[in-house]
Amino acid sequence: MLDEVDLQILDILQNEAQISNSEIAKRVNLSPPATHARIKRLEKEGYINRHVVILNQEKLGYDLLSFVFMSTNIHQHEQLKVLEKALESMPEVLECHCITGEYDYLLKVANKDRRELENFIRKLNTLGITRIQTSLALREIKYSTVLPIRENNGF
Repeated sequence: MLDEVDLQILDILQNEAQISNSEIAKRVNLSPPATHARIKRLEKEGYINRHVVILNQEKLGYDLLSFVFMSTNIHQHEQLKVLEKALESMPEVLECHCITGEYDYLLKVANKDRRELENFIRKLNTLGITRIQTSLALREIKYSTVLPIRENNGF
């Protein structure tokens, strides 16, 4: 079970992954060793998946962000595993979600230009995809990886 200090630590880390252990300790009023032990426990228990740096995709030339809705006629478990592994292995796929509704999957895809997107869609067509709808993002209104864990303390 998570207590208020655990939630404070998680909130600090999700906003500032590069922060030092001693700075976290100061903010939550614990000793650095106790803070370190809590962080290790939170990692071990799966509350922290990994520590990452979020890159600026436009500065790196990935100016084309698209959302690809896909349908497939594949329904056997083993074939779906093969399809999903193929989607996982594609570096341009930032996110892949199995969804309900009109389509089976939703992909968030980063490409440098239209030609890369076209090549990506051609790759998808080799996987047994029966229907694809692509929407291009014109601009980003909000982007966040921060969960609102302190606002609605449901733990």
